[in-house]
Amino acid sequence: MSSHLFKIIFAIFSFLILPESISAQDLKYARETVNILGSDSLKGRGYAHNGDKLAADFIRREFKKFCLKNFNSSYYQEFETSVNTFPDPQSVVINGKELEAGKDYLLDPGSPSLKGSFDVISVTADEILDNAKFVNKLRVSSGQLIAVLPFNKSNFSKEQNEQLNGVINFLKYHPQNPSKGTIILTNDKLTWAGSVRQHPKPTIIIHSDSLDGSLKSLKLDIKSSFIEKYTTQNVIGFVEGKNTDSTIVFISHYDHLGMLGPQAIFNGANDNASGTAMLLSLAKHYSENKPNYNTVFIAFGAEELGLIGSKYLTENPLFPLSNIKFLINFDLAGTGDEGIQIVNGSVYREQFDELVQINEELDLLPNVKIRGAACNSDHCMFDQKNVPGFYIYTLGGIQAYHDVYDRPETLPLTEFEDYHKLIIEFIDRLK
Repeated sequence: MSSHLFKIIFAIFSFLILPESISAQDLKYARETVNILGSDSLKGRGYAHNGDKLAADFIRREFKKFCLKNFNSSYYQEFETSVNTFPDPQSVVINGKELEAGKDYLLDPGSPSLKGSFDVISVTADEILDNAKFVNKLRVSSGQLIAVLPFNKSNFSKEQNEQLNGVINFLKYHPQNPSKGTIILTNDKLTWAGSVRQHPKPTIIIHSDSLDGSLKSLKLDIKSSFIEKYTTQNVIGFVEGKNTDSTIVFISHYDHLGMLGPQAIFNGANDNASGTAMLLSLAKHYSENKPNYNTVFIAFGAEELGLIGSKYLTENPLFPLSNIKFLINFDLAGTGDEGIQIVNGSVYREQFDELVQINEELDLLPNVKIRGAACNSDHCMFDQKNVPGFYIYTLGGIQAYHDVYDRPETLPLTEFEDYHKLIIEFIDRLK
């Protein structure tokens, strides 16, 4: 075989295996990114022990490694928020048994500190709905804890459930609740959140499976730290395109719920280390392949506190929002067994149909489902500024969400490669 013919065959062979090789590299990089962002060392990417700053610094370093440009000589856009945190060890003891944070119980994210041993007065849903009985229970709860026993919402009418919710919210949040705090016993999955407020009294949500016998007394050592002005940041970089008149924007939020003491770290692998991995994978791709348009990559802080980072950016833009040709928000990108859901799909039907067509042509994801507008992630702040875009999240697979089980080792990244290919092809075809 001549050397010339060998070179031709080698070139053809290399071309055929190149897409698979690149795809494998994308998945490897995504897995490494999720492992880093979802590690215990980043403290759940919350606001205790600088978890948010550790995550932001990792993203900044990746942007710099990819030679992304920045605005105003910095990859950071800083802003302030209030936040309630739980950096120190917590203790909840029932009948001499120490409960495990995150698995047996959660604290309402706005809970203040409370320490001591307390008797518990229990109240049923039926007693709550009987005003006389409830008021009597409430009257004698002074200096004690009041516990709402588990109930099935389906057993009550819409009006009764509204009354139950109203009373429970009074117990949890109103300063005139005479008890020292509230216990909510539940059979439901324990899911947590963040809070920019600290309430007058604590609420402990306890899974009923963790109880051995009746709940008569409780020993607490709850320690919270409310920070009125906490400085956090968005992380922003961009790649200059062939056409600089229009801008493509990719966004994800990098923050998560942080920690409920060192015993419970909310790693947030799917929510949203996975979406940030997609953002960084695309930043890597377009740093190596010049895009058609200026392409901006934004990792938002404080999404879990109420879309605060994206609200700040849209009110203090670093580039004209009117130049945005299309925006895509990646939040929950770690599964895909049942395809992806496109929020705003029915709003921007032409772009949605194009996405579906590409997916069918390339035989990528199992399904591309349409959905209307929903203010449930950072894209919402751009929707309110009339910026066209999608919020995309993966469907099926592991159901861990806002709990201690959303960890890198259990996140499959089932369709990450095909999802990545679909987005690149969609953006490359945008006219």
